[in-house]
Amino acid sequence: MTIRRIVTDVATSEVKEVSDFYIALFDLDVVMDQGWIMTLSTGSTGPVQLSIASEGGGGAPVPDMSIEVADVDAVFRKAEGLGAVVTYALRDEPWGVRRFFVEDPTGRILNILMHK
Repeated sequence: MTIRRIVTDVATSEVKEVSDFYIALFDLDVVMDQGWIMTLSTGSTGPVQLSIASEGGGGAPVPDMSIEVADVDAVFRKAEGLGAVVTYALRDEPWGVRRFFVEDPTGRILNILMHK
């Protein structure tokens, strides 16, 4: 069996508002819009990964989603500019990542990270 992709679904009655948040924070493109569902993408492919955890590391709760970016500091500044709620401050972790946690408009916790 070959997995081609794993898609994260975010349940909300405010599809446009939540999509706007992800578009603004991560510069994503709309690749499908049916009104009741909107799919956003970078247009590139990456490895398929699924993490199963009992905690989020460093005493943090398990995030709902992890998103690796090229420049976590730039995304952190964007999140602050959007007025997003940061629930875990930007920091370097002993296992080699720099990350922060932010809430999306539905209250899901996003682990935004880059490898150092």
